[in-house]
Amino acid sequence: MRKTILILTICLLALSTVYAQTAAPAVPDTSANTKAERSVTKHSIKIDGKIVNYTATAGTLILKNDKDEPVATFGFIAYTKDGEADLQKRPVMFAYNGGPGSSSLWLHMGALGPRRVAVNDLAPTTPAPYKLEDNTNSVLDVTDIVMIDPIGTGLSHAIGKAKNKDFWGVDQDIKSISGFVKNYITEFDRWNSPKYLLGESYGTMRSAGVVDFLQERLGIAVNGVVLVSVVLDLRQLTFAPGDDISYIMYLPTYAATSLFHNKIAKPANFNSFIKEVTDFAKGEYTLALTKGDKLDAAEKDQIATKLSAYTGLSKDYILKANLRVSEPQYTQELLRNEHLTVGRLDSRFKGINQSLNSEFSDFDPQSSAISPAYTATFLNYLYNELKVNKTSNYHISAYDAEGFDWDWKHTHGQWGGGVYAPNTGVDLADAMSKNPNLKILVLNGYYDLATPFFGTEFTMDHLGLEKNIQSNITMKYYEAGHMMYVNPASLSAFKKDIAGFIIDSSK
Repeated sequence: MRKTILILTICLLALSTVYAQTAAPAVPDTSANTKAERSVTKHSIKIDGKIVNYTATAGTLILKNDKDEPVATFGFIAYTKDGEADLQKRPVMFAYNGGPGSSSLWLHMGALGPRRVAVNDLAPTTPAPYKLEDNTNSVLDVTDIVMIDPIGTGLSHAIGKAKNKDFWGVDQDIKSISGFVKNYITEFDRWNSPKYLLGESYGTMRSAGVVDFLQERLGIAVNGVVLVSVVLDLRQLTFAPGDDISYIMYLPTYAATSLFHNKIAKPANFNSFIKEVTDFAKGEYTLALTKGDKLDAAEKDQIATKLSAYTGLSKDYILKANLRVSEPQYTQELLRNEHLTVGRLDSRFKGINQSLNSEFSDFDPQSSAISPAYTATFLNYLYNELKVNKTSNYHISAYDAEGFDWDWKHTHGQWGGGVYAPNTGVDLADAMSKNPNLKILVLNGYYDLATPFFGTEFTMDHLGLEKNIQSNITMKYYEAGHMMYVNPASLSAFKKDIAGFIIDSSK
C-alpha cells in the first residue's frame, strides 16, 4: 500500500486586481454538455515595477477523437497579456501538476499564476481565513500562461461515449494533453507563437511524452520544456524488491535532510558535502549493493559506518535494514526519538509522529501543512474573482473518483512485448534529437524526497544524447523541496530561472 501511495501521490502539486465579467461563466459539470463555456475577466498586476494588464479566461474547450466525435470537456485557466499586437513574439506556456490525478492548482496558486496563496514556509497548518495576494514572481510578464487540468480533475471530464478512465494512463494522458494544446493554439491563434511546456512531478513524465507527441504526431515543435521536480523513469522511485537503484538515488537527499535537521556533523561547504555523498552513492555504495548476499561482513560494516555518518541513522538500524533504507522508513526513523516525522515532498517540514512503533511514516507533514490553504484559497479565487459558476464542481484531484486506476504501460522505446516500468526519457531524447534547438530547463529541490535530485541527474545523464545537444539541458537547484516555490527565496529564483530560460530560447 505504501509503495502504491509513493507512486500515485507524486506531487501533490496585481498592483490591485480589477475584474469584470465579459462572458458567460462555466456551466455545471455534466457529461451531456458538449459546448465550451468560459468566464472572461480583466485584471492588472505590477511585476518588476511595471504594470501588466491581462485577461483571465477560465472554462473549457471540447476535445474530439480521431473520428471527430466529442470525447471530453477540457478545463483550463489562461492568462494572456493585453496589448500584444504581434502574437508571434509573445510566448505561451502550457503548465500542469502531476499525481497522476492532480489538478493544476498547486503550481497555479504557488508559483505561476498572477495571484497566489500566502503561506509561511515551514509553518504548521492553520485554519481560515487565508490570504490571497498578488504574485509578483509570476512569469506573466514574459509569457502567457495556460493552466491545464487533466481529465478527471478541475472542470475536465469525459463526454459522449467516452469515460474518464479512457484518459487515465501514461499514453492516454500524453495524447489527450497534446490534443488540448493543439486545440488551444488553433482556437486562440497561437500556432506561430513560441511554445513551452512546464510540468511538475508526474507532470515531467507527461511533458517528456507530450513534447515528442506534439512534434512527431501533430507537427508542433516546442521551443522549450521546464521540468520541475523530475521523474521520467518511474523505476527510480519504487524501492522494488531485488532492485537497488532507488536506495542509491535517494541517499544524497537523505544526507541533505539529516544535515538540515542537525543529525550529522555540519560540513565546511554544503555543495562539496553533497558531491561527496553523491560520489559515494554512485561508487562504493553502488558496488557494495551489487554484491548482494556475497558482500562480506567487513565491507558491509564499513559501508554501514559511512551510511550512518551521512544519514544520522544508527549503524545498528542500517545493518538491520541490510544497508537499504527506503524513503518511508527514513522519514519515520530520522526524528523518531523526538516523536516527529519528516516530510516527503519537502523534508525540511516535520510533524507529530503518532505511530512511534511503526516502520513506515504514514503522512506527509508538508502536504498537511499547505493543502487546506491552497485548496480553500484557490476555490474562493475561482468562484469569486474569476467568476466561474459556483455550480461547476472543480475537482482538486481524481484520486477518489470512481474507477481511478492508472494504466502505467508506455509503448515508446519498448520491444519484444516486455513489461517495463514507464520511462518517458526515451521520448524526451527522441524529441531533442529530432529538434536540436529544443531547450530543457530542469529544476531540483535538495530536500525533495518524492523525486530526489540525484535520480534526476542520473536520468539526464542516461538519455543517450549526442554531445552537441547535451548542453541544451540546464540544471538548477534550490534549498527547498518538491514544491520549491513555497520557500520565498526559492520562489524568486524559480521565477528568475524560468523567465531567463524563456527569454533566451524564444529569440
